[in-house]
Amino acid sequence: MAMQIDPNLCTSCGDCEPQCPTEAIGPKKGVYAINADLCNECEGEDLPHCVSTCMEDGCITPIEA
Repeated sequence: MAMQIDPNLCTSCGDCEPQCPTEAIGPKKGVYAINADLCNECEGEDLPHCVSTCMEDGCITPIEA
């Protein structure tokens, strides 16, 4: 699975980008987005780094299959 950023909730602060160990997060059309092909939800961790860093509740969530 992978995570996704809700563009309606993203404030473009950029705090999540340097926290991503797979470099899956980057700017896209004025907000940030996660490349699902690179994201592994910080496998082995209790919580993905981007989720623990983001200050906007519900902004970063798992992609629903």
